[in-house]
Amino acid sequence: MKKLDWYIIRKFLGTFFFTIGLIILIVIVFDISEKIDDFINNHAPLHEIIFSYYLTFIPFFTNMFSPLITFIAVVFFTSKIAYNTEIVAILSSGISFHRLLRPYMISATFIGILSFYLANFLIPQTNVIKNRFEDKYIFQTHYNTKRNIHIQNKPGELLYVERFDNQAMRGYDFSWEKFNGETLKFKLNSRYVIYDTLAHNWKIINYTIRRFDHGKQDFKHGDTLIEHFNVIPSDYSDQLVNMDVMNYFQLDKFITKERIKGSENIKFYLVEKYRRIAFPFATLILTLIGASLSSQKIRGGMGLHLAFGIVLSFTYIIFMQISTVFATYGTLSPFVAVWIPNIIFSIIALYLLKRAPK
Repeated sequence: MKKLDWYIIRKFLGTFFFTIGLIILIVIVFDISEKIDDFINNHAPLHEIIFSYYLTFIPFFTNMFSPLITFIAVVFFTSKIAYNTEIVAILSSGISFHRLLRPYMISATFIGILSFYLANFLIPQTNVIKNRFEDKYIFQTHYNTKRNIHIQNKPGELLYVERFDNQAMRGYDFSWEKFNGETLKFKLNSRYVIYDTLAHNWKIINYTIRRFDHGKQDFKHGDTLIEHFNVIPSDYSDQLVNMDVMNYFQLDKFITKERIKGSENIKFYLVEKYRRIAFPFATLILTLIGASLSSQKIRGGMGLHLAFGIVLSFTYIIFMQISTVFATYGTLSPFVAVWIPNIIFSIIALYLLKRAPK
């Protein structure tokens, strides 16, 4: 690569990492002021606060803010070199604007790959450490309020509890039904079931079994029955399963199991899966928009570029939130919902690129 490429890459990445570091530092300061009472009251050790909690903030917030900070970094240093007429000199020397964009896209690709790695592999690991700390020093006990819960254990088998106590790991008014097509062949009713956290199976207490065969019924009563189901206590909770601790492959396997169970939260999981793939592409798109937008020397200079750029970035973020809401609570496909903002802003990027100085 030429000196020009290294010059732009250094400017780009230097501005990006300086800005993201400053933002993370500000976030940590505000978070300390909010949680200092919890740390003191629960006697959290200083080394755990630093290494088990705040150190895990760095990859999380780097990934969260990377598209926005990338855009601001591009607009900031590109406006500066445009104001100093450096871009005019570069284009006058015979270098095309598309050639000028090469170091921009190289830098954006690096940040995009970093974002993909953070979201899909590193952050799930650091979240395990952070969640452990929160459970010990910050976590507030959650009581399940969900009622009349139906879950598919596997095709042709349905499980039901009237309510589930997530503190005692106990479900009340339990039933287990097996079907052959649409015909009920087996039904178990029980006063309650308890989950064994060591053996990872379910203990069914005071049960009655009815088997149906050619119009005949066979009854059986018992005190205790041990069974293994493809469900865990969190499946009965009114909270979503914590996907933040799953890497990409674990999340993919988890979604496959949830499809079998007929989970009503499947759209939330699919949105998270597709978002982890689509989000890094926002870095490339916003880089192209930022470079095309701020490469012209205009009256108002860097301030106008930054103002317009920040409005555009927040519009993108809001648009992504709205589209995912339509996916999770409406009929819009999760894949389409996650990718719509990228497609629309790609069109905006191509339009601005066409209008950029040549």
